[in-house]
Amino acid sequence: MTAIDKIERPAATGPFEEGTTGSPLEEAVVAALREVFDPEIPVNIFDLGLIYVVDIAENGDVYIGMTLTAPGCPVAGEIPIWVRDAVLPVEGVKNVEVEILWDPPWNPDNMSDAARLDLGMF
Repeated sequence: MTAIDKIERPAATGPFEEGTTGSPLEEAVVAALREVFDPEIPVNIFDLGLIYVVDIAENGDVYIGMTLTAPGCPVAGEIPIWVRDAVLPVEGVKNVEVEILWDPPWNPDNMSDAARLDLGMF
């Protein structure tokens, strides 16, 4: 069992809410997640509401539970790698594990107001 396996993984209930990890790394991790974009939708994956869980251990191990807009997403195998590669360089982050979660399913209500504005959904 690696150190990252020891991170407690809360159940996914929907989009991750900022300010809930209690970690000083959270702000930088969320900023890194906002640099990853869905290639089919011109909005970052965080504001799309694809990030369900951000768990940060005291030792710098990070677990990210995320979903996709659709099970048939053509880059489903690549997005977790993009997420890992975006978060790993954050100062203080030691390891990153990204897992695709399908429950609850993504829906447009998951999007932030900024994402809705970018997509003209107001």
